[in-house]
Parts: sequence; structure tokens; C-alpha cells
Amino acid sequence: MNPYNTTPLAPPSRPWWKTTPALLGLLALVALIGALSFGLGLLVMIAAMVAVWVLPAWRWYARLGATVGAFFLLLISASVSGQLDDNGADKSEARAQDAKPADVANAGGTPSPDASKTPEFADYTGKPLDEAEKRARSAGLAPDHHDAADEDRVIIMRAGWTVCFQKAGTTARSIEFAAVKTGEPCPAKDGGPLPWPTMPDLVGDTYNTAVKELDQAGIDLDRVTLDDVYLDIDAPTAEEAAGEGDEWRVCFQAPDEDTKVTSSTTVRLGLGKWTDVNLVRDCPSVKDTTYKIPANDPEYNDSDDNSTTGGGGSADDNSSSSGGSTGGSGGGVVHPGSYCSPPGATGVTKKGTPMVCGPGSDGRDRWHS
Repeated sequence: MNPYNTTPLAPPSRPWWKTTPALLGLLALVALIGALSFGLGLLVMIAAMVAVWVLPAWRWYARLGATVGAFFLLLISASVSGQLDDNGADKSEARAQDAKPADVANAGGTPSPDASKTPEFADYTGKPLDEAEKRARSAGLAPDHHDAADEDRVIIMRAGWTVCFQKAGTTARSIEFAAVKTGEPCPAKDGGPLPWPTMPDLVGDTYNTAVKELDQAGIDLDRVTLDDVYLDIDAPTAEEAAGEGDEWRVCFQAPDEDTKVTSSTTVRLGLGKWTDVNLVRDCPSVKDTTYKIPANDPEYNDSDDNSTTGGGGSADDNSSSSGGSTGGSGGGVVHPGSYCSPPGATGVTKKGTPMVCGPGSDGRDRWHS
């Protein structure tokens, strides 16, 4: 007789609620409950995800797959079913609000002479698509939907779409909604292009004038970003620009003139500032390449004032003083962007960069590389 019991012990059984079939059933429950109520289905999905990652001895990729699958099950079931979560009170209220003239005429059981005509529906235009469909179902209608624009987009999350048009469906008690994404303008007709506003030409305008033109074009001012154009002057805030709107000028704009400004477009205005005391009131040819005050340039040298004059001097001063060491074949130290003469003269900056005298963006001769 063997004093030792060598019979292998049976592995301990797992509780039924930790088994794979139980968890798969919980995932299927997400789709079922999501078809009845999206909010409740979302809560069940969260509980299922916690269970998947905590209870079973699955590998990580199986858990990740179950997580993604449960999310798509919830979306598909809620979309296909139309989120049928209307209760009796909602139906009663919606029926009272959406009562049709034909329904009132038939309240006493007498057939209406207009019963054979196209039924009249409550006006759902301007409402979120999910709310419009919910009310239509509560009124005993079978709703359907499509993209109101000419892009034929698939509508998935109806809460993010707005009704533009509606018409009677192919059956007597159905209604068809044409919608666009919330924030988009409705087209002139069902299936037409979205009437996005176009960018006006703002270059050269004061900030106050630019704001008025943007508003007239139908462009939301909250989407406008202000940029600086000089290396030594920072971009103003919207409040600062509005307070000094006649001193800030639009030097650059994005997008260009006549470009459509959609919901994803960011409008950028590059602003330069000058007042009546500034003698030079020109925008730079390229953003962030020159200094509004030449003395702020690290290459600026006070001794160069007799040979070149920066943006703060007058045109006469520049033309008369630029012919010194910077004229002829050159060789003198010059400041980029300052006036010069004669055309074709050469020079170098303080750092040794070769420069040549030639026409600038304003038509006057300036030093440039």
C-alpha cells in the first residue's frame, strides 16, 4: 500500500462569471442594450471593459480586440436602431406638439377629404438630427436621413448633424431629413454645394476695416489669428488690435482672396503697426525678415547712420546719405532693408554678408542679399 497519495489534484474550477463564455455574453449585451438606449449601453460597455481587463486570463491583444469590438458594437447597434429610448411621456408630448391638421380632423372618426394628399409634418428644420428623428418616431412616423450637401457623406453620429430640409417619404407615414454637420451652412437646395464664405482682400486695410469686411463676408471673428510681421514687434491680442484698430495694418493674410473659408479653415492676419509720426509706413516684403526699428537689429551700428539709414528715416535723408561708403563699387558696412544708391552698388553687413542695392517691394532702392 502506497502511503503517499500520488493522484494528481484536479485544477480548481473558475467561477462561471470569470469564464470566457460569460464575458462574451456580456459583450453581446452591450449591443443589445445600446440598441435600446445609447447612454445605458455606454455604461454597460464600460463595465464590460473593466471585466475584460481584470477577470479573464486573456492575452493583451485579445483584451484589446474585445475593447475595440465592444465600442463598435455599441455604435452600430445605436445607429441601426435609432436609439429607441423614447418613453411614454416623450411620445405623448411629441404627439401633442407634432399633431397634424389631418390628425385633428380625424379625431372624431370622420375621414378627412385631404387624407389622400401629401401629409403635413411638423417643422423639424434647424433641430439636431437625433432629436428630429426621435420626435418623428414619437409622432408615429418612420424617419430616414441623408446628407443635404452634394458630398453624399455617411451620417453616423446624428447628434452632430442639423436638419436643413425635410419631405414626405415614399410611404404615407415616413419622413426624410436632409442634414449637414453642425456648424456648416445649409445649401440653397437639397443636394447643393455648401455655401461657404470666401476670403476678402484685406492686405493694406486697417484692422478696423478688415474686421468689418470679415463680418460682412460671414466669417466668424473667433477663428481669426493675429500674427506679427516684424522681428521686433509682437503680434497684438484681439483686444489690443481693436483698441488701436487704425494703427495696425494688414500686411499678409491667409487664406488668399476668394478662397473658401470652411469650418476647418484658420484665418490669419499678419499685422504691422505705424502711426502718423512714422516716416516709413511700409509692410516688409516677407514676414519676420526685417526690423521695424533698425536699431533693434543686432547688426545695426550707430556709425553706419552716415552711410545708410534704416526704416525710421525719411526718404530724402536716405537718398542723400546712402551714397557715401555704400555707393559705387561698395565695400562699406550696410544695413539690410535700408535705402541705398546708386542701383547696383555693393556692400557687406556687419557679419560679412554680401549685399547689393536694388529695387525693394515699395519700388525704392534698398540693400538686399
